[in-house]
Amino acid sequence: MKHSKVGSVMTAEVVRAGYGTPFKKVAGLLHQHRISGLPVVDTDEKVVGVISETDLLARQAEAEDPYAPPRRFHLPRVRASARRRQAKAKARTAGQLMSRPAITVHADATIAQAARTMAVHGVERLPVVDDEARLVGIVTRRDLLQIFLRPDQEIHREVVEEVLVRALWLSPRALDVSVHDGVVTLAGQLERRSELPVAVHMTQQVDGVVAVVDKLDFRFDDSRLEHGDQAMHGVADNWLRKL
Repeated sequence: MKHSKVGSVMTAEVVRAGYGTPFKKVAGLLHQHRISGLPVVDTDEKVVGVISETDLLARQAEAEDPYAPPRRFHLPRVRASARRRQAKAKARTAGQLMSRPAITVHADATIAQAARTMAVHGVERLPVVDDEARLVGIVTRRDLLQIFLRPDQEIHREVVEEVLVRALWLSPRALDVSVHDGVVTLAGQLERRSELPVAVHMTQQVDGVVAVVDKLDFRFDDSRLEHGDQAMHGVADNWLRKL
C-alpha cells in the first residue's frame, strides 16, 4: 500500500539561520516571514539545531525584574534545564540560542511517521533532510493535515484496489465500500472471520481515512480452530500475523 511522503507536502524554500547569525537577525527573520521557528544549519547545509520563539523569549524570561525587591542571596541552580535557560538568556547568536539535537525527518518518510515524530517530541515543525542530513525542506503540522483534504473518490478507489483486490483477493464489488467526509463504511460478508480485522486495519491505514465503520459479517468462523489446523493462505494472512 502506497502512503503519501513528507516530500510531497513539505515546503522546499526554507527560512534558515547559520550558526553565527546574530540574535537580532534571528528575531527579524521570524517576524518578517511570520513563522514561529526555523532550523540552524552549518556551512555544509546540515541541520545542527532548531530555534523557536520560546528560545528567544528565554532572554526576556530570565531578565531581572527592575521592580522586584532585591534578593539577599542567590541559590545555585543545578538543574540542567535551568542552566540551559540561563545560557539562552545570554545568547548572542543562533548557535548559542538553538535547541539541539535537532528533531528531523527524511523526505521519504510517510506522513504518519512524521506525525508520530511531532507528537512524541511535542514539536510543531520538522526540518526535512536528505540521507546526508542536509536541509531540503520543512514540514509543519498544517502541512501534514493536508492528507485529510483527499477527495472521498480517491479514498474509495484505493480501498477497493489495495484492500479488497490486492490484500484480500476479492473482486472489486465483493464488499460495499462507501466513503463520506473521510469516513469509510465497509459492509458485506467475507469468507472467514479472521479476515475482518485485516480489512478494517488496512482500510484505516489508507491516507485520508478519518474512521472506519465496520458492518462486516463472515461465512466461516475460523477463530475456534487449532492453530495448526488453520488454513493460512493468501496475502491477507501475512497481515493477520502482524495484527
